[in-house]
Amino acid sequence: METSISTQTAPQPAARRSRVSFSGQAGEYFGIWIVNVLLTIVTLGIYSAWAKVRNKQYFYGHTKVDGHNFRYLATPIQILKGRLLAVAVFIAISFVTTVVPFLAVLFSFALLFILPWLMVQGIRFNLRMTSYRNVRFGFHGSYGDAFIYFLLLPFVSVFTLYLAMPWAIKKLDQFVYQNISYGGKQLQVQTETSAYYKATLGAVIVAISLLLVGVGVIAAVGPLFNTAEPSPLLMAPVFFGYFVILTLAGAVYKALIRNHLFNNTTLPELVSFKSDLPVLTLFAVQLSNMLAIICTLGLALPWAMVRMSRLLAEYTEVTVQPGLELMRDKLAKESSAFAEDAADLYDADFSLT
Repeated sequence: METSISTQTAPQPAARRSRVSFSGQAGEYFGIWIVNVLLTIVTLGIYSAWAKVRNKQYFYGHTKVDGHNFRYLATPIQILKGRLLAVAVFIAISFVTTVVPFLAVLFSFALLFILPWLMVQGIRFNLRMTSYRNVRFGFHGSYGDAFIYFLLLPFVSVFTLYLAMPWAIKKLDQFVYQNISYGGKQLQVQTETSAYYKATLGAVIVAISLLLVGVGVIAAVGPLFNTAEPSPLLMAPVFFGYFVILTLAGAVYKALIRNHLFNNTTLPELVSFKSDLPVLTLFAVQLSNMLAIICTLGLALPWAMVRMSRLLAEYTEVTVQPGLELMRDKLAKESSAFAEDAADLYDADFSLT
């Protein structure tokens, strides 16, 4: 008699798909923001280090993916040390160039080579000070690559009448994002140059088309204001029209590039991303935010920041694989030793957009 033994494997956990959530409130953040502004003024800028930490901790803490929020781990003292060092260097250079004026050209030239290094260090610091599920992010970009993508390619594109600029920006985005790591695993970015040209062309077409419409309206309405000097009644709508056109063109470019970049970026075996940000929705929020900030002399800035963060979160989807939880447990002990090493780093105010 034959006996059969049936083996039953345990079902594998399924991937979880969810939208990013942002729970910040404008009124709540306004209290933090106004205190930061007032104390920064009273302390002649010293409190700005504490202000930056409070701002980032608020936005990171209210941004959740798969039920877990981000954390900003930098301390104000770390940031203050870096800023004091930067101020000291600036004062020293200003003094030296005042005494020996021709050195100003030398320092300006040297700054071109220092700037890519500062950008890399700034990105690296901000990512190492960011954690999710008790695992820190990292950045592995080198100075040589940063020099090429931040400085050389944009400069060379000038000689192509900026026709190569979309390609240069695509290479820059790839450099930044594919060098971001989470728990030792680096992002994979598969963007296409054609998408950048389509976004640029779309923004240019929108801007030129609306400008031509605006010129036609002005030509038709202008004779009604038969004055030697331009009338404020005519110029105010003109400037507002330019503002609206530029905002819409910017929204076209930003939405298309953001969607393409997110939809073609993955953290292998852990996370995949999706963005479906609508152009007109982004335009409406950007335009109303800017108008509110202008009309309130800047007091609406916290409301605008919270509103934009909520918008971007709402149109961002993340698919989390079960392996992400295993990585958290595996790397939790390694993060504590890394934190002490990272404390020696300094802050530079460059961040990802």
